[in-house]
Amino acid sequence: MKKILAIALAVLMLLGMVACTEGNGGSGESDTKISVFWYDESDVFLGSVRDALNTELENLGIAYDNLYATNNQSTQLDQIKTAIAGGTDLLVVNQVTSGAADTAEDILEAAGDTPVLFFNRAIGTDGSDLPVLQNHPTACFIGTDAPEAGHMQGNMIGEYVLANYDAIDFNGDGLITYAMMKGDEANVEAIYRTQYGVEDANAVLTAAGKPALVYFDPSNADKYQVDQAGNWSAAAAKEYMDTNFVSYNETNGNLIELVICNNDGMAEGVVASLQEKGYNVPGAHVVPVFGVDATDNAKSLIAEGAMTGTVKQDAQGMAVAISLTAKAILEGATPVAALAGLSDERFSIAADSESKLFVAYAPYTGE
Repeated sequence: MKKILAIALAVLMLLGMVACTEGNGGSGESDTKISVFWYDESDVFLGSVRDALNTELENLGIAYDNLYATNNQSTQLDQIKTAIAGGTDLLVVNQVTSGAADTAEDILEAAGDTPVLFFNRAIGTDGSDLPVLQNHPTACFIGTDAPEAGHMQGNMIGEYVLANYDAIDFNGDGLITYAMMKGDEANVEAIYRTQYGVEDANAVLTAAGKPALVYFDPSNADKYQVDQAGNWSAAAAKEYMDTNFVSYNETNGNLIELVICNNDGMAEGVVASLQEKGYNVPGAHVVPVFGVDATDNAKSLIAEGAMTGTVKQDAQGMAVAISLTAKAILEGATPVAALAGLSDERFSIAADSESKLFVAYAPYTGE
């Protein structure tokens, strides 16, 4: 009987060990764990952040879970509540509804005393994130200065068009027509990139005495085509360009002469459409295509001459900032102190809040 009891006890102990490690995404040796929430699993840039972050957390010995909301805020909030009930020590949240301060408040209310590190997708627009961060000392944000990518892309486009005006002006009418691919109707980064990608390009052109860019479709008052699913996808951009080609093409004398995209995924879709029509391939006319993110695929297309430029969003830098901040918080630092402790030229504390840290962008046109 004693032998049977000993065996039973050993089995129970083993099952207990399995239960403690089930769902652990990392190999960390710490008894603390963080939960990382992603708005969607298909985002190309965030996939790079996730791969880098997994590695950084594992190197630091931090156990973690990755959870995906499939672009559904209700799903994400339920996942957060479940993680809190399970005793997670830190919530790292890529909020589904970008720019929604009320959603951030809902997440923080659910979190209670559990620290929350928001990242990548803004938690407010026009300063609405400031009260959220001020009222919750357990919260912070790591991301990018949303307008910066748009400004950088717009300036890059303006300088490139100015230097290559005649080659870009395919029909020789003295005007450059463009298409704009927007990743998401409500996303803060998408809004600023759509605005400044054109405004800043026009500022460069008009300052040099050249006409402003002209949107290719005069019937479209928005002056952009948006991924209705909010996925910033290559498929959506390719479908738009395929449709555009029906009416706007070389035969009709109104070929779209420039394409601006909110991200590299959409730029890839545009390039695929152009190449199917015989453009942006060796020996053929190249329609300049610009994106944001500097993904590996985009870098390859730029090296091939099929894509013109992008803005580097530092996936590795974001992963480093998140992991080091998480480590400091788990060791007892406040989020503000954790951010202040980061020393890297890629990072800067926001001018309007010590609870926000920005990872710098950089222009990219090839190596």
